[in-house]
Amino acid sequence: MTLRIDHVEGRRGTARFIDVTWHLYGGGSNAWVPPLRMVVKDALDIRKNPFYRDADLALFVATRHGRPVGRVAAIENRAHNRHHDDRVGFFGFFDCADDAEAADALLSTAAEWLRERGLTSIRGPLSPSMNHESGLLVEGSELRPFVMTPWHPAYSGRLIEAAGYEAVQDLLGYWIPSHGDATVPDRLERLAERTRRQTGVTFRTLDVAILKKEARKVLDLYCDAWMGNWGFVPPAWDEFWHTARDLKSVVMPEYSFVAEVDGEMVGFMMVARDINQILARIPSGRMWPQNVIRLLTGLRGVSRGRIVLFGLRSEYRNRGLFPLFVWEGARRARATGFEGAEASWILADNEGATGPIEAMGLSPTKRWRIYEKALR
Repeated sequence: MTLRIDHVEGRRGTARFIDVTWHLYGGGSNAWVPPLRMVVKDALDIRKNPFYRDADLALFVATRHGRPVGRVAAIENRAHNRHHDDRVGFFGFFDCADDAEAADALLSTAAEWLRERGLTSIRGPLSPSMNHESGLLVEGSELRPFVMTPWHPAYSGRLIEAAGYEAVQDLLGYWIPSHGDATVPDRLERLAERTRRQTGVTFRTLDVAILKKEARKVLDLYCDAWMGNWGFVPPAWDEFWHTARDLKSVVMPEYSFVAEVDGEMVGFMMVARDINQILARIPSGRMWPQNVIRLLTGLRGVSRGRIVLFGLRSEYRNRGLFPLFVWEGARRARATGFEGAEASWILADNEGATGPIEAMGLSPTKRWRIYEKALR
């Protein structure tokens, strides 16, 4: 069976690249949720997306006898390499049929594109960076993905490992219900109340009416909180605002809040409405008028969310504030009948975050894996 790898470019090439996942997963026999095509297009738009002011990418599609069987993007992230003093290249937007030959050919083609740029290793999937959709889903493929998280069939990890890649980091997702047995235990509530009294932390709801002003403060705190974490690269303001502005329509202000001490922002948590509950009923992924109406009218009925951003200033990181954040979120959720939220993603080695969650009796419901391979 003849396998072909095409380097696709331009508007038609991008549309062809985006369409691959519908060919692979669009039969409705899995948990895949069709994304909005315009959102994927924006993530790939090297002219309009601020991320690509300091990065570049190439798109590749695999076909057999004219039928799409996979895709991958090769990404040179100059901001990452400058920040970490690295020569790492990346692959992302990886999707493939259960076809080891096609997966190996796609990844080899991406690797060669990166090697030609003098890069010494290839890491991924990152789509297109750690500040966006990250990792390959290796546990939880039977579950529907939450908004802005990648989904892959269970066989996908085997394809990447067969191509010679090794795991370098795991990212975890936890489902945190607001009702039932696995909620905030009494002892965690007592700990949160004691921490609140000792630190003087107060909470206020994130003000989406002045989101741009709030976002500037959040970015400063976000960079301080995440600096030093594995793979983190501080986003430029225009890149961060590009993402925050898109989140404005789905952010849930009633569950998104800021922590302050004496009027200074020391932490924040942002929860996005899980619009995948609606997108699952829009199989085309196209914003046709009837789908726009379905999306807008369905937003109020979304009963779960995803914690998309969380951060604490470094000097407050070891003061036991995480249980206080968990309690505040649970308190707000219980008052409204909200089902709960997925906390994702969290670095597997971030015990400061995973410890308090697992103290609630919760275990990861999803695991994404990042792989790497040397370029020789």
